[in-house]
Amino acid sequence: MNKTHHRIRSRKGLSARCLVLLSLLIIGFFAGCAGKDNSIEAGKDKGMFSWFRSATGPPEPESEVDLSDKAMDYFVHGRYVLAEEIFQKVRDRYPFSPYATLAELRLADCQFYMSDYDEAISLYEEFEKLHPTNEAVTYVIYQEGSCYYRLMEGPDRDQTFTHKLIETYERLLNRYPDSPYSYEARKRMAEAKDRLAQHEVLVARWYIRTGQAPQAEDRLETAIDLYPNTSAGLKAARLLKKERMFQQTSTGETDRAKESEESWWRRLIPFI
Repeated sequence: MNKTHHRIRSRKGLSARCLVLLSLLIIGFFAGCAGKDNSIEAGKDKGMFSWFRSATGPPEPESEVDLSDKAMDYFVHGRYVLAEEIFQKVRDRYPFSPYATLAELRLADCQFYMSDYDEAISLYEEFEKLHPTNEAVTYVIYQEGSCYYRLMEGPDRDQTFTHKLIETYERLLNRYPDSPYSYEARKRMAEAKDRLAQHEVLVARWYIRTGQAPQAEDRLETAIDLYPNTSAGLKAARLLKKERMFQQTSTGETDRAKESEESWWRRLIPFI
């Protein structure tokens, strides 16, 4: 009986010691968490619930470098909407920073890659006006032409954007003839000029079908004079030659018909 009673008392003592030890551990844990920093007002609390306070408190402002890095990461991965939003923040928050200039350029690029070419042209032109000596101006002018290149209509449609492309790339080549974009600019200009010549040929064919030969010849001569080295310009030359031969043949047949008619009347009434 005494042994049993002794074991019970020993177990009770062990349990009590365990509870005390556990309590000390818990107190030590919270004391340690709280003891890391007692200055909550200074915003340096790293206790157990610091994650809650940091989530609800005001975030630290990001620098233009951090924002630009984040925006460029979105940009290179094709997430242009998110990139545009952050580039806009950089431009608005840090207008005098070099990163603001980069943001202005990339805002135009975002519009270009999202196929909003009208808005991209406006932003590229604004960049060129604000930063005329910036080393990126050659790229900017090339991109303006790239917008017009994508806006060009077929040869049977209005050719305003085709003319704009040629004007833009001529400006690029005149100012920066040796730029890395010169080759592609010349190639696109040749394509645009051929498009304009095609347009003239199509209009000339319509005049021919409707019996307006002088107007058709004017259009073909325009294509030959302005775009002589294009495939459509060469086609215009062949068509003009053919049309003139046809007109001469038609005129000759008409003259012979008149002569035949006159000779018939003269045979009938020889003294007239």
